[in-house]
Amino acid sequence: MRSMVTAHGFVRALRASLCVSLILAASVVGCKDKALEGKGRADAGEIPGGLTPQQAALVVAKAGDHEITLGEFAATIERMDQFDRLRYQTPERRRELLDQMITVELLAEEARKRGLDKDPETAEALRQVLRDAMLKRTRTKLRGPGDIPEPEVRAYYESHKKEFEEPERRRVAHIVVKDKAKAEKLLADAKKANPSQWGELMLDHSVESPGRPYKGALELLGDLGLVGPSGDARGDNAKVPEEVRKAVFEIKAVGEVLDRVVGTSDGQFHIVKMMGKTDAHARTYAEAERTIRISMVQREIQDAEKAMETELRKQFPVQVDEGALAKVKVPDLQPAAAPGGSADPMDEMDHDHGRPGPGPMGGPGAAPGPGRMPVHDHSHDGHGH
Repeated sequence: MRSMVTAHGFVRALRASLCVSLILAASVVGCKDKALEGKGRADAGEIPGGLTPQQAALVVAKAGDHEITLGEFAATIERMDQFDRLRYQTPERRRELLDQMITVELLAEEARKRGLDKDPETAEALRQVLRDAMLKRTRTKLRGPGDIPEPEVRAYYESHKKEFEEPERRRVAHIVVKDKAKAEKLLADAKKANPSQWGELMLDHSVESPGRPYKGALELLGDLGLVGPSGDARGDNAKVPEEVRKAVFEIKAVGEVLDRVVGTSDGQFHIVKMMGKTDAHARTYAEAERTIRISMVQREIQDAEKAMETELRKQFPVQVDEGALAKVKVPDLQPAAAPGGSADPMDEMDHDHGRPGPGPMGGPGAAPGPGRMPVHDHSHDGHGH
C-alpha cells in the first residue's frame, strides 16, 4: 500500500512539473527569439534582468535535451515577488535555484515519456496557468493605486461619502433557554451578575453552553459578536436573530442586561447583554484614501478583464449544448476527513513531499477568486506599479 501511495504522489509531482516546464519552455522560446531578433513585438516583454540579447541566449545548464538559458534563469527570478528574490542574492542560493529548475526539466521529460502531457488533468492545469498569465499581462497595462491623480481620488470620495459612513456597532451576548418562565427567573440573576457570574449562568443554563469543565474566559461566554442597527446590511451577523439584534440597541450602557426577555421565532427565549460598543463614525478623506485607490484599481481590472472576455467571444464564437449540460450528474460527496487528516491518503503523500495543493480554480497558482488577479499596493514601498 505504501508503494502505491508513493507512486501516486510521484505521478502527481510529475504532472505539476510538466505544467511548469511547459510554461517555462514557452518563456524560453520567447526569450531566445527576442535575443536573436532584438526588439520584437511590443507585447513580447523585455529581456529580463537587464541582459543583452547575447547574454540572454547563453546556456547555463542542460537537462536532457533542454537547454536552460541565462535569460530563462533571470526570468524565473523576475517572476518572483520582491521578498522571494531576496533569498537568491548569493551565488550559492542561485545555484540551488538552478538545480531546482534542472529537476523540474528532468521530471517533465520523464512525464512526457510516460504520456502525462496527454493527461486531461495536466491539460486543464496548463490552461489555468495560461489564463493567469493573460490576466497578469492585462493588469500590467493598467494604473497602480499610487498612479491615480489625487483630484480623481478626492472626487470619488466626495461622490461616495455615504459609503464611508460607519454606523454604530454593538457587541451582543446572550443566554438562551427554551422555557419563558425559566428565562424570566434567570433575567433577575443576570441583571445583578458581574462578568464572571454571567459566564457561570451561561454555563449552567444556556442551551448553547459549552459544558463543564470550562477553562476559557467566563466573561466572554455567550458572545455573538458585533451587529449594526436593524436594516444596516453591513452590520448583519448570521449568529444574531433579528429580534436580539433590535433588542441590543435598546440597552443604555455597555455591560448592562436588557430588562426584558426576548422571544424569537424559533420558540426560544434570550437574555440579552451589551458587551461593547463602537460609535458611529464618518471616515475622513485621509482615512479612506488608500481604500479608494485600491477599489478604483480593482474596478479597472474587472472592466479590463470583462472587455477582454467580450473581445475574445467575438473572435472565437462560443456554443453551449444546454441539453448535454443538463444531463451532467455531480458525484456524491466523499466522506469527511478525520480532524487534522485527509479523506484521500494520496493527498497526504503530496503534503509529505511538500507540494502545495492546487489553486482555488483547480490549477497550480490559480488567481484568487474566479478570474481575478490580486491588487498589491506598492505606492509606499518604493517600487511603484
